[in-house]
Amino acid sequence: MAEPIHYIEHAAEVLAVAARLICEKRRFVLVTAIEFKGGSSRECGTLALIDVQGAMFGYMSNGCIDRDIQEHGKSALAAGEARVLHYGAGSPFLDLTLPCGGTLKLLLDPKPDNAEIRKAHAALSKRNSATMSFLEPDSSQKHVFRYSPVPRIVLAGRGSVFRAMAKTARMAGFDMVLMSPEEEDLHVLSRPSDFPSIHLQTPGAVPEIELDEHSAFLTLFHDHDWEPALIVKALDTRARFIGCLGSKRTHEERCAILAGMGADEREIARVSGPIGLVPSLRQAPLISVSALAEVIEAFPAFIEQLQLSDA
Repeated sequence: MAEPIHYIEHAAEVLAVAARLICEKRRFVLVTAIEFKGGSSRECGTLALIDVQGAMFGYMSNGCIDRDIQEHGKSALAAGEARVLHYGAGSPFLDLTLPCGGTLKLLLDPKPDNAEIRKAHAALSKRNSATMSFLEPDSSQKHVFRYSPVPRIVLAGRGSVFRAMAKTARMAGFDMVLMSPEEEDLHVLSRPSDFPSIHLQTPGAVPEIELDEHSAFLTLFHDHDWEPALIVKALDTRARFIGCLGSKRTHEERCAILAGMGADEREIARVSGPIGLVPSLRQAPLISVSALAEVIEAFPAFIEQLQLSDA
């Protein structure tokens, strides 16, 4: 049986594996996408690694070339030398074409900078951005990428939409915090995940809400008296997206309540409602998909390629 491929998505997840392997003094090859042209399922700066057993963590394609990358990774690890792989037009691997018609260039490094990996992992773990640089072997070509932490979504609500939204966000790879007055909802959603949960006691008792620029906050109540204090608290953060469940009429009433609590027009404009790209849905799973799509639309790319100056 072939060595497994673990299809983890985010650079922070790959770097977490890399940091663990470094602590265990286990070798691995770090794989970095340094150039894409044409269609692609991934982006420049995407990370993966192949460990000494041949297992791959992360991926570079939708399954068409990852097995080949895995084999080249094992070979690079055995040789102990960095190499560049080129797939697509002009590639020496004529039997491996990219169905999307693009080209892909990868850097395979069996001796990556462990200190830089630890530093980037620590920054992302603290929900800060991290910058990493990659130098092509036998070349002065340097590639620099900035990575954002895993996006976080804080959900406050109860009932079917709350449960469906938590499951959808978990499947989409979001870090998550759950808040609900219903202990049963929190209990059901606590397994198999280990996301933190907060039991809301009364509408006026508002817990601390940790929201940064890589976070979204959603209220998912049908009894909307739980919302105002939570929204005001969220408005006092750098949350990238704040959204609420309900009808257009409910949202108008919500905005009026927020204004009465001292929120100004700019702050109220940050609150999206009713959430969701598709209006008037009636099924909780579909509402959750529609709402999460609006959240994702508000987020920038998680990897930014930095341009180096001529100096």
